[in-house]
Order: sequence, then C-alpha cells, then structure tokens
Amino acid sequence: MARLGLGFRGGFAVGLLMVGAGGATQGAEPDLVAFSIERAARLELPGPFEAPPADTLLLDAGGYAQILCSAVFITGLEPAFAAEYVGYFTAPYASRPKLGQPVIDRIAKTVTVTLPDGRQRLARYLGSQGCLTYPLGETSAHYTPETVRPHLPDAATQDWPMGDRLPAARPAGVDADRLAAAVDAAFATADGDTAAYVVTWKGRVIAERYGPGITARTPLESWSMGKSLTATLIGVLIQSGSYDLWQRAPIPEWQHEGDARRDIRIADLLRMSSGLRARAPFDPGYDPALGYPEHLYLYTGAFDAFHYAATRPLQYPVNTVGRYRNTDPVLANYLVRLAVERRHGDYLAFPQRALFDRLGIRSMVIQTDPYGNFLTQGYDLACARDWARLGNLYLNDGVWLGRRLLPEGFVDFVRSPAPAWLADGQPVYGGFFWLNGDRAFPLPTDAYYMAGVGGQYTFIVPSHDLVVVRLGHYRGQVPGEKDLARSLELLMQAVPKSAHGVAAGG
Repeated sequence: MARLGLGFRGGFAVGLLMVGAGGATQGAEPDLVAFSIERAARLELPGPFEAPPADTLLLDAGGYAQILCSAVFITGLEPAFAAEYVGYFTAPYASRPKLGQPVIDRIAKTVTVTLPDGRQRLARYLGSQGCLTYPLGETSAHYTPETVRPHLPDAATQDWPMGDRLPAARPAGVDADRLAAAVDAAFATADGDTAAYVVTWKGRVIAERYGPGITARTPLESWSMGKSLTATLIGVLIQSGSYDLWQRAPIPEWQHEGDARRDIRIADLLRMSSGLRARAPFDPGYDPALGYPEHLYLYTGAFDAFHYAATRPLQYPVNTVGRYRNTDPVLANYLVRLAVERRHGDYLAFPQRALFDRLGIRSMVIQTDPYGNFLTQGYDLACARDWARLGNLYLNDGVWLGRRLLPEGFVDFVRSPAPAWLADGQPVYGGFFWLNGDRAFPLPTDAYYMAGVGGQYTFIVPSHDLVVVRLGHYRGQVPGEKDLARSLELLMQAVPKSAHGVAAGG
C-alpha cells in the first residue's frame, strides 16, 4: 500500500524536509496520488485562499532559535552539535548558514539568531514551559510562566513503572540472543544517530540503550509524538466528564449562526479530518510556490496559535478528506485549555497533575506560544522511558495500576482507521495515532504508534505485549529508520505472541 504525504513515516520524504523539495508524495504510487488529489479537488469548497503573512527566513530564524534553546537548555546538547544534528523541521538545515552564528547566553538562558539585515529572533528558556521564541522585537511573554514540578518521589527510589528501579532478572519467555541482536541493530549505523531505545514486554523494561551523552532521563526532541499526547489529554477530559468524543467541538470562534465549522466534532479533530484549510508539506500535490505552509506557521509564527487555527476556513466538508495538518491538534489543545479553565483549574499544571503524575512521568516538557498555549502538536521533549510509560497506558487499554485514566473504548477509537483517510485508500491514521495498516513497519497490523519527524517513534503492539520507543537526532533519520526496521524484525522473533494483548501498569 502506498503512503501519501506521510513525511516522517518513511525515508522517501526526508529529502523534502531537509532541502524543501517540491513534491511531498515522492515514493507513493502515482495512480493513488492522482486519485487523492482528484478526489479532494471534487470535494473542495469555494472560498478565497490566503497564504500566511510570511517572511520565510525570519520564520526560519525563529525556528532555529527555538530548536537551539530547547537542545541546549532542556536536552543539554552542545550548541555546535545541535546546530548540525537537531530539529531541521522548523529550522531547515539549508537556512542555518544564512543566519550567522547564534549567540548562546548561558546566564540569561537565551539564544539570539540574527538575520543578514540585522533583525534578531530571541528564544528564552522559561523553566517548566521550556523555551519560548518571542515575536520580533519583543522580550517578554504575554502570560506568566509557572514552575510545575512532579508530585512524585525521586524516581531512583521507586520501582518501574512509577520509578526507574528495574528488576535485575529478565522475564522468562524472551529470546535473549535475538533481543540483544535487536538492540544492536537499532544502533548499527553510526550515521543513524539513534539516541535512545527502550523495549518493554508485558509492562517490564527488557532492553534499553542510549547514545553518547544521553541517559535514561534525558528529555529528547519528540516532535509529533506530542499529537498522541494531545489525544491522551482529551481522553482524560472525556473520562472526567468534561467532553464527549462525538460532540461538536465548542471552539468559541465557530459559535455563530450559519458557521459550517460548528459541525466539526472532537472526533474529527483527532482523526485529522476537520476539513480546515491549512496546507502542510505532506499534502498530496503540495505546492511550495503558494507560500509558507500554515502547518509550519503554527510553530514559528509567534502568535496566539489557538486563535489562528480557529480562524482557518473550511476547505472540505467535515469528515470527508483526511489530511495531516497541525490545525487539528492545535485546536484539540485549545479544547484542553477551555475545559481546564472552565473548571477554574491550573492550565499550565494540568498535564503534569492530571496525567504525568499518575504515570510516573517526570521529564516531559511541553512548550508554548507567547500566549501560554501548549504547542503539543510537536514542541515537546521527554525521555524514552516516559514515552514508554505513555505507550503502556495504551497497551493496557487506558488503565494504570488498576485505575482507569482513559474512557472505555477510547483506545479502540485511536487505533481504528479514520473513515476520511480510508476514503483515500489509506488505512494508516486513527485518532492522533498512526496505524500499521499498510505494513510500513515489519510489525503486525494491530500495531499502532506515535510518530515524530526526525525518527521519533513509540510503537504499541498488543499482539506481542510490546512497547518500543526509538528517539534519534534529526540528521540521522534515513539510516536510523533502516536500522529501526531491522531491529523491529528481530524483536518480533525475540518475544512470543500474546494470548490476550493486555499488559503494563495494570
């Protein structure tokens, strides 16, 4: 099965992200691409198109400042390494030499990137909210950052999964030699830049390894795995009674008589099927000549991202065309903020208190726009073990240590094919989770996963009680994913098939 416009799901689109090649559908079958483009054209609604007001190099400079700030002050990388290896997505590698040498101020915890015309983009480390890139000419946020610490004991004092103490003995039933070979394969190519690799089976860590300078607690760039985190936060709110999955999304900007966007349901947002107009480099037939894509602008624009996403017009009827665009996860995050503040809760602390504290997650950093809106569509960092914890929550059907955190049926929803994507012949997307319906990875078709550009993955394989996390430095995506594929093949030989597919945290 060919894959349409799934930028980070295969090596074929890495060239697009690194050098800005024109076609986001390289490697897909031409007839399927043509079918998708023609079908979307038939369904497209009338209305004007306006590209974002973009000064591309200025936006690239903002992305560069953000990436370097995160890499240096959150992950702990050296600036020169980060400039060469990390985060090409919002700060293209080809643009970096045009921007001169970034200035890192370790006292003020800032990164300044200067354009050839003298304009500067400034990013600052804020603590619990990570790094923030300010609008041009500004040096302060439009909200008050907050210190949010886990309400958890030292991880070194608690057993897995709530802590980091692991049992000495590996559980019976695993082929130790093949398991070791699988871990070796994940790191086989030096140019693959694999930074972290963690495997859990039946909820227990059975293998892990880290790259140079990386530890079990190092927060690493995770990019769009944050979309699956967004789904989880929505699930927590549904479980608490704040929302229903199938209700119309109560976005304030849509509550006008005759606004067709009022028909967009929360489920449609999670399925990337809202129909909103927001071009992405992964769209079939994407044309970069039309200007800077809204998908990236929601990272680099340094504005109120929630309001911007909410003001995008419909391009297609709701739930008819599936497209991987950041408007939908940004708006799902908007719903999170609306629900928390409606209950007079602490929005900035909500992810830690409502989810992370319950799972033993201590390293997750979610960054914001200048108005304090979480940009969980991709500005998120966490260590591999914490992504494994989140994966095991799904492996155990939303139950953790006997407590249901996600509503019954929610896990089945996120791992079921979205109808609007199936209409394009693509059984690959669920509810802010990717599906292995096209066997893109050497795993069973029941596997589903979080994925982030640059080679970031958390796989959940119910039929084998497996969760596998692979994080890597962006530059190594192509060889790194080849190593990952071989590693997954070996893992499937190392662990037996499950009789029930339920594990972890329960």
